Amino acid sequence: FDVPDQVQPTPRPEGSHSYRLEELAYTRSGDKGDTANLGVICRDPSLYSAIDERISAEDVRKYFSYLGPDLKVTKYALPGSSSFNFLMENALGGGGIASIRSDPQGKAIGQIFTDFIVEGVKHKSEYGL
Repeated sequence: FDVPDQVQPTPRPEGSHSYRLEELAYTRSGDKGDTANLGVICRDPSLYSAIDERISAEDVRKYFSYLGPDLKVTKYALPGSSSFNFLMENALGGGGIASIRSDPQGKAIGQIFTDFIVEGVKHKSEYGL
């Protein structure tokens, strides 16, 4: 069953700084068939709330919209490890040998997402970085 898209509240600014995601988190990605997984792991647990409020499933879908109109993204929070998993369905053009894309296993998705800009955060030194 489908859950209707919810309007994402605008995150309250914690500060006036903006950073590329790679400065605040690590990423990892891979595949299962036509579905990619994008893992985002905070570099410090104190960043968890800031990143949670600023990266939604819709943000990821828009960032990777070039993967096609059928892209569906679901966000899973993993607070115990200060991380998130984004399940990206219909992301790989069929996946594996069925795909003619240059990255049919989604290995580059994590690296590509490190350029995502996280806005309205405190100076990174305040997060222990």
